[in-house]
Amino acid sequence: MNLLIISNGHGEDLIAIKIINQLRQINPQISITCLPMVGEGYAYVRENISFIAPVKKMPSGGFIYMDNKQLWRDINNGLISLTLTQFKAVKLWAKNDGYILAVGDILPLLCAWLSGAKYSFIGTAKSEYYLRNEDAWLENISKIDRYFGSIYYPWERWLMKNNRCFGVFPRDSITAQSLQEDNICAYDLGNPMMDDLTISSLPSDNEDSLKILLLPGSRLPEALDNWQLILQAVESIIDSKYHDLTFVAAITPSLSLSKFTELLSPRQWQENPLKSVNTPINDSQIMVFTKKGVKLILSQNAYDQCLNYCDMSIAMAGTATEQFVGLGKPVIAFPGNGPQYNQKFAENQARLLGISLQLVNHPQEAGKKIQDLLSTPDLLHSIATNGKKRLGETGAAKRIAEFIIKKIDLLTENR
Repeated sequence: MNLLIISNGHGEDLIAIKIINQLRQINPQISITCLPMVGEGYAYVRENISFIAPVKKMPSGGFIYMDNKQLWRDINNGLISLTLTQFKAVKLWAKNDGYILAVGDILPLLCAWLSGAKYSFIGTAKSEYYLRNEDAWLENISKIDRYFGSIYYPWERWLMKNNRCFGVFPRDSITAQSLQEDNICAYDLGNPMMDDLTISSLPSDNEDSLKILLLPGSRLPEALDNWQLILQAVESIIDSKYHDLTFVAAITPSLSLSKFTELLSPRQWQENPLKSVNTPINDSQIMVFTKKGVKLILSQNAYDQCLNYCDMSIAMAGTATEQFVGLGKPVIAFPGNGPQYNQKFAENQARLLGISLQLVNHPQEAGKKIQDLLSTPDLLHSIATNGKKRLGETGAAKRIAEFIIKKIDLLTENR
C-alpha cells in the first residue's frame, strides 16, 4: 500500500504527521512518502519521511494570499519553476498506482486531482465559521460569498466531488454539514490539530497566579517582530496591577531562543538562575526572567504543557492559537505587520474562532481586555464552550487514519 502525503504549510505538515503515526500503527507495512509544497518540511525531516520532489523556503512563508507583494517575491525566488517540478513529480509518482492524501487548501487538492490517482483531502484552511455561525451570516460578508453559499468555492467543491476523491475531512461539523448538503463525501471525524494536547492536570506553583501564554508565531523574522509587540502587551498587563502574574512563552524549537532573550534586557527583564525556579513545566532547558516580581518563562520543549498550564494567551500565531482556543481558553490578539499575522489575518481568525479570540487594535490594550474578561465569568464560560465546539474532540487523527486504511483496502480489492 503506497500513500503520498501532499501538504502546504508548517501547521499542515504537523497535522499530516499525526495522521501518518496513526496509519503506521494500523498498518506498519504502509509505504509513505511526502511532498511539503510550502517550506522545507521540517516536521517530515524529523520523522525521516522521504520527499518525492525538491522543496524550498519562500519569502512569504506560504502567506501570499495575505499580501500580493509576497507573491512577486516568491515568484522572483523561483516559485513557478519549483511548483511545476513538484507537479511533475506527483504525476510520475502516481503512475505506480498509489493513493494520495492532500492536507491544506486548494493547492494540494488540485495537485492530487492532476495526478490522476485516487485521493482524499483534509481541509485545514477553510471553515464555514469564516462566513457564518450556526444561526446566521456574519456581518460584512461579501455578496459573492453569499451567492456561492459556502466557504468552499464551486471549483473547490468540484475537485472534492470528483469520482477519484474517496473522502473529504473538514475541520469542523458546520463545514462538514455544508459539504454534505452539496453531495460531497465529507465526513465529520474531528480536527487532528487537537490530538495529543489534553494531558493530566499539572500541579500549580501558585494557584492564585494568572498564567498567560505568549505565542509569537513560528517564522522569522516575523516572530521576532511579533515578540516585541507581545512584550508591549506584557507591560500593559503588568501595569494593570493584577496581583500575581506568570507569563509563559512557547517558542518554536526550530527558532533560536537567544534572538528572543536578547530583546528582554532593554526592557529590564533579569535572568534568574534555574535553581530558584519552581514550575511544573517539564523542560530542563527553560529560561526564566523576572521583572517587578513577575516571572517570564521561555520554553521550547514542552509545548503541550505550556498550553495546558496557562489560563489565557496573548497570541500572534495560527495553529497554536487555534489549539489553545480548542482547550476552552480565551486568546487576546492584535494585528502585526505580516506577512502572516497582519490585520486581515487577525480579522479572519477572529471570525473563525468567535468569542474565544478577543481582538484589540494595539498591544497596550491587552491589560484592560484581561481585566474585562476576569470580571465577566459568564463570558469565560461561553468561551470555554465555544472553543471546544469549534475545534472538536481529540482522536480525529485515529478516526481519519482508520477510514483511509479501510477505504484504500476496499478500493484495492475492487481494482
